[in-house]
Amino acid sequence: MQHRDNSVRLVTRAAALALAMLAAAGHSAAEAHHPMGGATPTTLMHGLLSGLGHPIIGIDHLAFIVAMGVAVGVAGLSLAMPVLFVAASAMGVALHVNGMTLPAAELSIAASVLLIGAAVAWGGAVPAAGWAALFAIAGLFHGYAFGEAVVGAERTPLAAYLVGLVVVQTALAIATALVIRRGGTALTPQLAGAAVAGIGIAALVGQIVPK
Repeated sequence: MQHRDNSVRLVTRAAALALAMLAAAGHSAAEAHHPMGGATPTTLMHGLLSGLGHPIIGIDHLAFIVAMGVAVGVAGLSLAMPVLFVAASAMGVALHVNGMTLPAAELSIAASVLLIGAAVAWGGAVPAAGWAALFAIAGLFHGYAFGEAVVGAERTPLAAYLVGLVVVQTALAIATALVIRRGGTALTPQLAGAAVAGIGIAALVGQIVPK
């Protein structure tokens, strides 16, 4: 019970911090989903750089990927587990590029960030199948958001964009998992999870409260 009370306090503090950070940043969700100044990639290099930068410039995407790495580290999951998220995100990009719609995508992304942050903050006691389902479902929605940046792009920059997405997301998640397993950071998984949950709460508020 004490552990849960502490986790609740951590999530509450992290939520307040995240709200302040997002307010100070002053970036809209739409801006975060358009790397390289909002221009549609037109060359192989442009597409690659957009793919590499996209998951990093959006705080909700970055938070989920880092939390996924933390979850893999603390829960002793296979390092191949993040591939589920990455593969699903590629599918999400394909859906968006081909004109298909995922309802409430931004709301679902925010909810996924809150969910994974809370799960990590509570000790990561989730069955492997549960983590797999979360990674796969969240990946689809995150990928759908990624797809906004390449709608209308030609085949070459689009392919390069997907390569960039796959590389940066896989590398970040696995690197985070390895750091956690080796105890190479003073940041506890509970605090990291609380911070991510706070970002999720802030993102949800941003989606629900009219601007």
